[in-house]
This record gives sequence, structure tokens and C-alpha cells, in this order.
Amino acid sequence: MPPVGNIPEESNCSLCNIGWFPSADPVPFLTHHRERLRRLWVSGRRKRGFDVRSFGTGSHVKLPGPAPDKPNVYDFKTTYVQMYNDLVRKDKELYTQNGILHMLDRNKRIKSKPERFQSCKDMFDLVITCEERVYDQVLEDLNSREQETLQSVHVINVDIQDNHEEATLGAFLICELCQCIQHTDDMEDEMDELIQEFEEKSNRPFLHTVCFY
Repeated sequence: MPPVGNIPEESNCSLCNIGWFPSADPVPFLTHHRERLRRLWVSGRRKRGFDVRSFGTGSHVKLPGPAPDKPNVYDFKTTYVQMYNDLVRKDKELYTQNGILHMLDRNKRIKSKPERFQSCKDMFDLVITCEERVYDQVLEDLNSREQETLQSVHVINVDIQDNHEEATLGAFLICELCQCIQHTDDMEDEMDELIQEFEEKSNRPFLHTVCFY
């Protein structure tokens, strides 16, 4: 399967990672998985050589606020610089302490703003989610699209809790899975067996569906 452009040229598949990115989903957690996504970026982009694209699946981007019922809500057109400046203006000490400013500072060096999966028309060979709810949203979107090329896309979910330890373990697990997929002779034929091996190895349930563009 030829590369689609999100992983180094020597790789045999393009990778899309989804969580809710601070949002109603890109990284999923905090309801948003800011820690999980951070760990996946660090392990995937720097240590494993993957060029990971991340997306949200919710209608807005949500970042922790001064209270659980008072999140900071932005639309996907808002840049990370704008979010950063807004939170500095609201309460620099709070958002420095809880790590949100650090996350936004890092994110703005990767891309200008969050991306919503449903608005992306690029094709991927592999989509990985870290929460079953997000997995369901991805499948709903892919299955609602008009099929044109019939290129297959494998959608895989493994639930990862949004904390430092789980995010670290989950990042390495996903990176290892992607490396194994890269080295398969036939991804279509070997995927189910590979996922079963990872389920047994990690003692975590995986979900897997094949969709078509």
C-alpha cells in the first residue's frame, strides 16, 4: 500500500491519530486527552520517526477552565497562539500551573491550530483513536462519506486513560503497533492477527474496523 504522506517515505502506511485534541475530542480527555496526545506526539514524532497527524472529532475545542463546569471553549478556527494569549490574559498562574500553557506552546510549534477530522478530506491508511466514543464518531463520519476510490482505511481503538503513566504506556504501545504494521508483508491480511497479538500482550481490548474511501 503506497504512502499517503503522513509517515516517512520509507513507511508503507499513513497514520492519523485521533483523540480529542482538547476538544470534544482530539485528544480525547479531561475530559480531553491532552496528556495522551502529548505522549503520542513525543514518542511517535521524535523517537519513532512517525509524522503523526492529530484531529478532534467534537464540535468545539475544550480546554480546562477554573472549574470542571467552566471549560474554555474555542472553535477550530482559533489558533493555538490565540488560545495561549487568551489564557494568559485570563489567569496566567493557573494555566501555567496546570500545564495548559506549556501544551499550547508546544502545539503551536507543530501546527497553527487544531484540526477536525470530519473536515479533513485527506485519505489515510490507518486511523488510531484512544477512546471508544471517538472511535464511533470516526466510523460514523467515514461511513457517511460517498465512496470514490475504495481505498481501505483501518480504524483501530485502544482505550488510554488520560494520566501521565497510562499516556506513556499507551504511546509506546501504539508506536510499537505502528512499527509492526509497517513491517507486515500484507497489512490487509495480517492486521487481525497482529491486533490479537497486541491484545494478549497488553491485556487491553482493541477495536478494529475497515472502511473505504
